[in-house]
Amino acid sequence: MKQNTYKIAPVLLLCLMLIPFSTASEESSGMVLKIGTPNVVKSASILGDSNMGVFAHLSNPTLMKMAADGSLEGLTARSYEVSEDGKTWKFIIRDDLYWSDGEKLTPEDVQFTFDYLAENYPAAGWMKETVNDISTQDDAVIFKLNKPYSRLNLEFATYPILAKRIWESIEEPMEYTNEGEMLGFGPFYINSTDLGTGVIYFKRNPHWKGASPNFDSVEIHAFANMDVLSLALEKGDVDAYYKYAGTYPYPSVKKLEDTGNFEFVEKDNIGLIFLGMNLKKEPMSDLSFRKALSYAINYSEMLKLDALGFGQVPNAGFVPPSMMNFKQTAQLEQNLSLAKSILDSAGYKDADGNGILEGKDGKDINLIFLTRTDYQRVTELMVDYLKDLGIESEIKNVDSSTWIKQKDAGEYDLTITRSTPWGMLMHANWGTGYFDSRRTGEGVLHVLEDPEFHKLCDDILAATSQSQLQDYAYQVQDYYGENLPGIALYWNKVVTPYNKAFSGWYSDPLYGIFNVDNFLSVEKSR
Repeated sequence: MKQNTYKIAPVLLLCLMLIPFSTASEESSGMVLKIGTPNVVKSASILGDSNMGVFAHLSNPTLMKMAADGSLEGLTARSYEVSEDGKTWKFIIRDDLYWSDGEKLTPEDVQFTFDYLAENYPAAGWMKETVNDISTQDDAVIFKLNKPYSRLNLEFATYPILAKRIWESIEEPMEYTNEGEMLGFGPFYINSTDLGTGVIYFKRNPHWKGASPNFDSVEIHAFANMDVLSLALEKGDVDAYYKYAGTYPYPSVKKLEDTGNFEFVEKDNIGLIFLGMNLKKEPMSDLSFRKALSYAINYSEMLKLDALGFGQVPNAGFVPPSMMNFKQTAQLEQNLSLAKSILDSAGYKDADGNGILEGKDGKDINLIFLTRTDYQRVTELMVDYLKDLGIESEIKNVDSSTWIKQKDAGEYDLTITRSTPWGMLMHANWGTGYFDSRRTGEGVLHVLEDPEFHKLCDDILAATSQSQLQDYAYQVQDYYGENLPGIALYWNKVVTPYNKAFSGWYSDPLYGIFNVDNFLSVEKSR
């Protein structure tokens, strides 16, 4: 530094010295929170890559959020109102949200987002059939529907809000990728994405006006190999674990516990593992056969062997107690003698004495069990339970894409699959989207053509009050208990480990720990 620099007046020099200290006191400490995940991002596309889409919620929050008790609250929206006929929804947008470049988020951004998604994002295509008009009025966005749709607030807990000035020029959003800085208005924004190392880098939004985060940055580290991810946790290379709609592997929990360095967030799962049946084929189309199957399963054994006891034996009503408007239905139980009696009374007999029951067509029952690697153990248990009933079954192992194709083509009799939290909430809520034959989707079975069930789903979607929804929720669970379109195998817990060096973890039923509130509450333990 040149000599004449020191000739600054003492008072001015003092002011200059104080400036950095004042700024530093307003900034975070520079700490980094690192999350390890098996949800690998293959493309830096927040609409084209489902995992990237979930992580982008920290940068581009949704309009609504789900609270810990399953109720819905505003996030980007400060509040909302619904007309008595259920056709007009008014969302009041918060006035303290700013994009990471300093420009204010506006109701026009929200209006643009849903117009844009309806036209360009397949998962939001339903809006073209339901929403007549989206407009703004002062600080509000107004949705006018062509029919009541009680799930609109829930739907809006899943879509990221986009900056109009950026996205209006993007013609192919499903193909659009950006590995660099992405504009966001959450407490953090995406600074860069390194697909090579599997890391998404979030930086603190300098224009965030809400509760101050305790970290300067957040990093998402994706691992294709679960053993490597577990080792990274144990070594402290990452601070916590996250898997969308999933738990830390139960067999590995004890090893982390033994280190003495970890605590765990345990949350009753909204999703579940269940036995799916092709209801369009015999004998699965026969209610008596389905009832017999429900009594053949050793639920306690399955819970112990597959979930290591992290959960409970389910009820016939399918819906887990972690969901809003849960109704207590009969608990499922194994009763092999009753199962055999039901089959015998329904005409399923072993006429030739070869140990295998014949169907109504007089032929031995031999069922195709379509399964994926993730459910191999559960499928093998089910094969044994069926054999005890006198029913043969053949396991057909396939990859996920083949499972989807053969499931949709009806090329199976039975399958083991799971519901995600969002899956249990989609369509008319309470798992209806998995069974309604009018639905389509990679994970749904769409095998239930019963007009009674269809009407119940339609009534839920058209409900205009919470009391109506509760009544319909009870009816859905009674329907499941009486008709058994699917059989829950166990209700499990989602276990999320985190290093004891951090505290204040918050989990919601829909996205677990990956929610805006969590990243504002977590702090370095003192």
